[in-house]
Order: sequence, then C-alpha cells, then structure tokens
Amino acid sequence: MTTTPPRFDTRQRLILLVLLGAGFMLSVDFSILNVALPEAGAGVGMELTALPWITSAFALPAAGFTLLFGRLGDLFGRRRLFLTAMAVLTAASLLGGLASTPEMLLTARALQGLATAMTIPAALSLLTTTFTEGATRDRVLGLNGALLAGGFTVGALAGGTLVGLLSWRAAFLINIPVTVAILVLTPILIGESRRTGRVRLDLPGAVAVTGGLLAVVYAIIEKSAPAAVAGLLLLAAFWVIELRSPAPLAPLRILRRPTVKWGNLGGLVVFSMGTAMIFLMTLYLQKILGFSPLVTGLVFGVPGLAAVAAGPMAGRLIGRHGSRRVLAAGIAVQGLATLPLVFLGTDRVGLAVAVPALFIAFFGHVTAIVAYTVTGTSGLADGEQGLATGLTSMTQNVAITVGIPILAAIAATRTDELGGIHLALSVDVAATLTGAALVWFGLRPRGDRRSAVQADGDTVAVGA
Repeated sequence: MTTTPPRFDTRQRLILLVLLGAGFMLSVDFSILNVALPEAGAGVGMELTALPWITSAFALPAAGFTLLFGRLGDLFGRRRLFLTAMAVLTAASLLGGLASTPEMLLTARALQGLATAMTIPAALSLLTTTFTEGATRDRVLGLNGALLAGGFTVGALAGGTLVGLLSWRAAFLINIPVTVAILVLTPILIGESRRTGRVRLDLPGAVAVTGGLLAVVYAIIEKSAPAAVAGLLLLAAFWVIELRSPAPLAPLRILRRPTVKWGNLGGLVVFSMGTAMIFLMTLYLQKILGFSPLVTGLVFGVPGLAAVAAGPMAGRLIGRHGSRRVLAAGIAVQGLATLPLVFLGTDRVGLAVAVPALFIAFFGHVTAIVAYTVTGTSGLADGEQGLATGLTSMTQNVAITVGIPILAAIAATRTDELGGIHLALSVDVAATLTGAALVWFGLRPRGDRRSAVQADGDTVAVGA
C-alpha cells in the first residue's frame, strides 16, 4: 500500500525555509571555514601550530552548551532562543570578517560555536513542535538531513572558489545577509512556545553538565588526562544532582528511555565515525595519492549527491519500516561501505573503488542521521522537545569534535602513513558495525514494555 507524502501549506513552507535554511547556512559555513583555515590564520598572523584552535574554539562551546540551551528553549521560549542565536551569529560573523588579530578571530569562532549550540536545538525543537509526529515530521527531518548534507557538500565544493576569488573574510561575511533575513522573518512566521507554571532552572545541574562536557571535549582535543578526569567527575556529579533535583535539567526518566538512550548512541557512532572516515580519506587522497584540495573536494562531490538524496528517502523508509530498522541499517551500511577503503593502495586506480564506496557510505550516513533524530525525539511531549533536540544536537557536536582526534591518534601509532590510515579505518569499521548491533538489540521491542508504541514505530496492543 502506498501512502501520499504529506503536503505543506504556504506558511509551513516559509517556516521550513527559515528553520532549515538556518541549518543549511551553518553546515555550508562550517565546510567553507574548514577550507579557509590556512588563509584565515595567515591573515591575522597566527602561528601554524595554533591553527587547530580555530576549529577547537568553535567546537568547545558548540559541544558544551547544546544541552543547556536545548532546555533553556523549553523553559524560556524556543523562538526567543533562535532569534538570540541569529543575533549572536551575526555579530560573530561580522567580528570574524573584520578580524585583524588571532584573539579577534578566535573570539569570533567561539561566538559562532555558542550560536550553533543555540541554533540547532532551537530550530529542531521548533520543527518537532510545529510538525506533528509521524509521516509529516519524518519528512521534515528527512529534508533537514538532506540540507545539512547538501550544505557540507556545497561548502566543500564552493569554499575554495569563494576564498580564492574573494578572501577568507568572505567565509564569515557571507552569513550576515542570511541571518538578517532570518531575524526579520522569524517573528512574522513562528509563534513563541508557551510555558505554564513557575519556571525553575536547575543551575547546579547546568553548571555540572556544561563544565563536564567542556572538560571532556577539551581533554580529547588536547590529550589532557587531568581535564578528562575533571570532566568525568563533573558528569558523575551531574547524574547525582539530577537524581535529587526537584526540577532537573535533564529528567533521568527521559534519559533512560530506550529511544533516547540508544538513538543518541547511534548518533554518536554515525557522526564520530563518519567525520573521522572523511578526514582519513582526505589524508589518503592528498597525502598518498597527491591530489590537490580542489580535486579532493570534487572526489567527495559525487558521494555528496547520495547524501542529499538520502534525506528525503530516509523519511519514507522510516514511515514504511520503522526508525529502529532504518537506524540500524543506515549505521551498518556506513560501516560496510567503509570496509573496502581499508584495502586501498597507492595506485590512483583505487578511486574506482573509493568513489562508489563513499557514495554508499554517505547514503547510509545521512539515512542514519535522519533515523537517529526521529528516534531520539519521538514519543515525548512538546514541553520536552527542547531537551530531546538538545540531546541529539549535543551528541552530534560532541561526536564531530571527538571522532577525528581519536582516529587520528590511532593512525599516528604507525610510522607508515598508509598503514596508519588503514588501521584507523579498520577501527572505524569495527566501531560502526558494533554500534549498529547495539542499536538493533537496544531498541528491540520488549513484551513487558508498557507503551503503545514500540521502538520500531509499529503500534501494538498493550496488556492483551
């Protein structure tokens, strides 16, 4: 039986244009700035050894503050948070475009990370509360996944051209017309989320989880054992605080939900191993095969088309087969398609294997992203959507930040560069397939679960 895809009215299309456009802009900007890093660093007189901090200055607040901002959106208004994010991003982009010192550039990147930590959960929760759970929301989240993937692809392909024709400053300034348009349109199209009763913020929990995430991400980036210990202690303290708090930042009953727990584990695997695989293949294409950055971008461009197509298709697959099956299958496809890359050699004929493998891997990657977003936000009340989308966004930001340093460190254990890439890709495959198995079994329906909806999206009778 075929189902008619849900249709959107004019106002809903405009809301999608604003909210999905914000995510698309952030993903394009992220890719362009990756291309522009050397030029940006040189433009403000930054030492070569300090260049990684242009990325880290963004990654730390983006990963550390997402959960907090997701909950703040629930409590104080998601539209308000979204508008604040766009205002901060406008200021950060202007500061970055005019930066003349390393301090100005790093401040701009940190503010961009902070704006991203606000934008992603706010935009996602506005989407999940505007569009009802089911086929309509699945289609919306599929479009969101397609545009995010498309943004990364467009940024990678256009970044070198933009920076070459204009300047690295264009990578910052290009955001400003978009953010200004969003600031104008959002109050007209989107109503503020309503809150009832007295608003209470779990300040100790907010401090503990934000500090813990910042410390853990910093520890992975800088390979700092003391920071890792401090981060784990703060996260343990957060768990204890949430058990005792009368108004917890993240109620443990939500964190214990199989869809939230296993859905976010799936997202952690998908993003960390996917971004690390792209990084390793970038090294392979440039260091082993000797391709230029422009040619490398073109090689990734073809698989990028699969990523864009996967978003809308994922929504339909979820409606037909359930999010559990699609999530586990998407992760497995990503892992299995990465396997042939382990055996690539120094001959450029290997591209005949690499490009199709990347095409399939990107398709599985984006399919899994949509499925994990659907899984992690399903079955929750509107008042908890900010927390749920904050969790999925936090998972994404943390995973993107930690995947590359971990597998890069594994690759560095081999003196032979190609051997190191092969070893790291092997670990990537093993971790990805293990993640697929854990998600499949973790989300399996249980006969004693007192819910009318199983993890795979199929309605069942309870108590029969």
